[in-house]
Amino acid sequence: MTLTPVLSKHWADPQSWTLDAYRATGGYEGLRAALNTDPDDVIATVKAAGLRGRGGAGFPTGMKWSFIPQGPGPDGVTKPHYLVVNADESEPGTCKDIPLMLASPHTLIEGVIIASYAIRANTAFIYVRGEVVPVLRRLQAAVAEAYAAGYLGRDIAGSGFDLELIVHAGAGAYICGEETALLDSLEGRRGQPRLRPPFPAVAGLYACPTVVNNVESIASVPSIMRNGVDWFRSMGTEKSPGFTLYSLSGHVARPGQYEAPLGITLRELLDYAGGVRAGHTLKFWTPGGSSTPIFTAEHLEVPLDYEGVAAAGSMLGTKALQIFDDTTCVVRAVLRWTEFYAHESCGKCTPCREGTYWLVQLLKRLEAGEGTEGDLDKLADIADNINGKSFCALGDGAASPIFSSLKHFREEYLDHQRNGGCPFDPARATAWASAGEGTQ
Repeated sequence: MTLTPVLSKHWADPQSWTLDAYRATGGYEGLRAALNTDPDDVIATVKAAGLRGRGGAGFPTGMKWSFIPQGPGPDGVTKPHYLVVNADESEPGTCKDIPLMLASPHTLIEGVIIASYAIRANTAFIYVRGEVVPVLRRLQAAVAEAYAAGYLGRDIAGSGFDLELIVHAGAGAYICGEETALLDSLEGRRGQPRLRPPFPAVAGLYACPTVVNNVESIASVPSIMRNGVDWFRSMGTEKSPGFTLYSLSGHVARPGQYEAPLGITLRELLDYAGGVRAGHTLKFWTPGGSSTPIFTAEHLEVPLDYEGVAAAGSMLGTKALQIFDDTTCVVRAVLRWTEFYAHESCGKCTPCREGTYWLVQLLKRLEAGEGTEGDLDKLADIADNINGKSFCALGDGAASPIFSSLKHFREEYLDHQRNGGCPFDPARATAWASAGEGTQ
């Protein structure tokens, strides 16, 4: 399967982030097509294309837009609609939205205008991680260019459609990647997940109908409007059509963003990326960031689309492919991930707040070689008490690497206990190898 650069096609062009460079490559032609189309027909086009959310869950984008109620509510009041772009890219291993916004911010802005027009929103927000100051500056400059060119503000391109776009800097909380916590943060409150229902489509930002979409989801819309449904569906699979950005990181020769049709395999992507670093072999990898169950070398041929990855026992998530070779200790990797989730837990619900803390304590003991086989059962039991029982998906994400690492690498956990420490610790490597008891 060949790579299909669409979003990333012009990232290396000189001044690719400027309005002039974007328009020279067909920028804002999709917007022109959309503004000459009825808003409901724009939604129907995105539905027909089969674009699915690129932020993790893979929910159909057009369907999400169609949930926005039109006209007066039961009380006879017509509330304003809002579009919120979730650019709070915080999932360990995920690194696709930031380069997109740096290299081609107008792709996102054009998508925001089209999506806002479709759902009849006159105000939109891009919620960006506050730590990435260069991205904030790049976006703000691009938004200013769009206003000056008449793509934002009042009566866009003479269509009668008005849109105000605000770039908002978040405060560095992983939990604000969860859409309702993000909305609370936008409203000036502490970012914590909301009870659902009501869902954001009915009562989101300021208790008004709201669509929350990922950066890549919105940035994919202009090319659909410009090139058509059949073009988009010519890539990918029947149920997961189109192109997407796969982020390869870790022990790979050429890490980076690889834009390819959905359904490509890791084996094919590794061919493009130069394979696992020289002299080593693949041990385990994540298909969608640290919150997705890990895979091993046995899963190299799994189609990287929503259905294929789910059938193999994981989730496609954000397509953050973290590659780990045979020098990596699984227990240590899972411990680091779990420490992250314990730190980022908002503390609102007991299973996640208490469970992640105790997972860290157990993993520290196991990694130091001081645990027992019974600790593995306790580890799984605590993870089970978090999974599906926490207020939001953070708990599920914390449990995923626990379950999958115990499934694939239980013996490596036990090796720590048998030898009083990590077999991958350089201080123990010689004795470990001479004993002939390596785990590889």
